Amino acid sequence: MRNILSELGILPDVEKLICEVENDLADDFKKVDDISSFNTMKVMKAFCDHRVGDIHFVPTSGYGYDDLGRDTLDLVYADVFEVEDALVRHNFISGTHTLSTALFGVLRPGDTMLSVTGKPYDTLEKVIGLSGHKGDGSLADFGVGYCDVDMTATGQIDFDAIDKILKDDASIKMVFIQRSKGYGVRPTLSVTQIGEIISFVKSRKADVICMVDNCYGEFVEKNEPTGVGADLIVGSLIKNPGGGLAQTGGYIAGKKELVNLCAYRLTSVGIGKECGASLGQNKPMYQGFFMAPHIVAQAVKAAILCAGVFDKMGYPVEPKPHDERYDIIQTIEFHDAKELIHFCGGIQKGAPVDSFVTPEPWDMPGYSDQVVMAAGAFVQGASIELSADAPMREPYIAYMQGGLTYESARYAIMVAAQNIMQGRK
Repeated sequence: MRNILSELGILPDVEKLICEVENDLADDFKKVDDISSFNTMKVMKAFCDHRVGDIHFVPTSGYGYDDLGRDTLDLVYADVFEVEDALVRHNFISGTHTLSTALFGVLRPGDTMLSVTGKPYDTLEKVIGLSGHKGDGSLADFGVGYCDVDMTATGQIDFDAIDKILKDDASIKMVFIQRSKGYGVRPTLSVTQIGEIISFVKSRKADVICMVDNCYGEFVEKNEPTGVGADLIVGSLIKNPGGGLAQTGGYIAGKKELVNLCAYRLTSVGIGKECGASLGQNKPMYQGFFMAPHIVAQAVKAAILCAGVFDKMGYPVEPKPHDERYDIIQTIEFHDAKELIHFCGGIQKGAPVDSFVTPEPWDMPGYSDQVVMAAGAFVQGASIELSADAPMREPYIAYMQGGLTYESARYAIMVAAQNIMQGRK
């Protein structure tokens, strides 16, 4: 029998390390499989209840009037996320675009957005008006205010600070919660923690809209933020819910009146969800959503393995190998920029696409620092496929996420670990 790992250049010591870590993680993997099974049944029920069939995959063009596949997919998402309505469209080009659409759709001049998880992800800074140029068309240009509350030094929500702002500022219209850490070092929030935030906020100001950036978190737990009171959740289809098959797109799900406002922003006031040709994109969006719970489980297992390997190699990791998981992201803190680049190079080499490419730091649109990114994906930029990226700044933290199959991600982690080991010599 061929020794395929030897042919791929993996040293015996690296393979031994991986096997040792996997043995230690068997119970953690079983928990992930249990969550995947539960979430798959939720998706299956929605597909069956809405009688999904070949007719839903028929492309439409032009205005896209009466696109049955498009409209039914909204209903499937709404059922799975336990909400009144959803807006699922290939027209959304990224998570940032989807979030921007929701913010502009709901907020009005004189309103204020309060972020209770610190400053949002880098690419939203220009949307809000925290960076960029006056007159670009940010929320600030349209008279929408912004304030934030940093999380505590131990990564907890600062409820006292939130309480004070809600009492002092009557213009607070939206509380924004970022589930994942972005390029931060704080822990990712669990659905339970998000529910606690929402309950606290609503007890102080019942009419505040609670919106959750749900990117990287879908199907990692058995419940979603809408199950604990979120008015809106937003995500990208080239992350978790697209299941690696959606070519592009995003979703907004929540209260019907808010989803309608978001639809007016995406298309036009008075048109909203009624138009928008599917152009043949419905089938991969349906199939991707069907696959998503399983694919997310593959990504979570890959993250757990990565944590176990690099923890054993002596690097700080978050979450720790046996910690509960609330998103698909795994962080590893390296000693210097060289190690960081070596890690990303290993992940790239272990990718099915562009494995021959060497990642280098570059000026990526929407980011204040240069970014190094490993992304050998079938869909450009798809975070549910195995990727690793990092801003080139101290501390030198790599953010790894995704993995369409555990087995392929396992190989990439081997290559990354070997790169680091050889770079130490």
